[in-house]
Amino acid sequence: MIRAKRICKSFGTKEVLSGIDMDIGDGKIFGLLGPSGAGKTTLIKIITGQLACDKGEIAVFGKDVAELTGADKKQIGIMMDDHGVYERLSCSDNLKIFADIYSVPHSRISEALAQVGLTGSAKKPAMKLSKGMRARLRLARVLMISPKILFLDEPTSGLDPMTMKYIHKLIIEHKNKGCTIFLTTHNMEEATALCDEVALLNEGKIVERGAPDQICRRYNHQKKINLHLTTGEDVELAHESASAREIEKLMELGKIETIHSSEPTLETVFIELTGRRFETDEEARYA
Repeated sequence: MIRAKRICKSFGTKEVLSGIDMDIGDGKIFGLLGPSGAGKTTLIKIITGQLACDKGEIAVFGKDVAELTGADKKQIGIMMDDHGVYERLSCSDNLKIFADIYSVPHSRISEALAQVGLTGSAKKPAMKLSKGMRARLRLARVLMISPKILFLDEPTSGLDPMTMKYIHKLIIEHKNKGCTIFLTTHNMEEATALCDEVALLNEGKIVERGAPDQICRRYNHQKKINLHLTTGEDVELAHESASAREIEKLMELGKIETIHSSEPTLETVFIELTGRRFETDEEARYA
């Protein structure tokens, strides 16, 4: 559905993207992960034709992005920041404008609002919505057109856990309907839960890619087993056959309260590769 080859982009003397390659299959959730300023939004804008790359090739639906027709573009949904939300208009009227642009019947508006849990706020002006409700409105706007490809740029940034969980549910539902989803995030737990494949982006370059669990196993160098005993003691054992006997002995004595292996997370892999850690939403806000 989406193919990129050797994409490069600079703004002045700053190179934002350097030789990006990717191939995203039909009906998959692809996650582009990286800290703020890594180049995630720039890449989305290039793939969707909002920006021209300096070098490289982009194909969407098997066509060069410059050759996409109006009908092709109407099959692409893009959710970015507060783009396209009209503050003084109601939720319903916001969607009417978008429906007219995409030639979507107005009957779909109430369906889209219901889908994201905003039926009771249909007449409420966008300026009076909470941050979580605004995110739902932006998602309703793109889901309303039933896109074949959906671009979500940090869709849950700064949202409360319940709203985040609700949006995750909607994303999975649309994947199950065959929608290809391109997700950018710096939330590693979100990426692990949602994505079939991820690419780690740092300073304009992809430093690792693959299925989240495969990447984590690839960097599982230490392979430790951590036990928390009923005595309150924490024990770390090597991931080897000799440890199995020690664990069996402790279990027979009823001394093990919890046990888990110490596989790395996507974030610890990123730190190992780049020496950088991901910012939290709060840190990014004040950076």
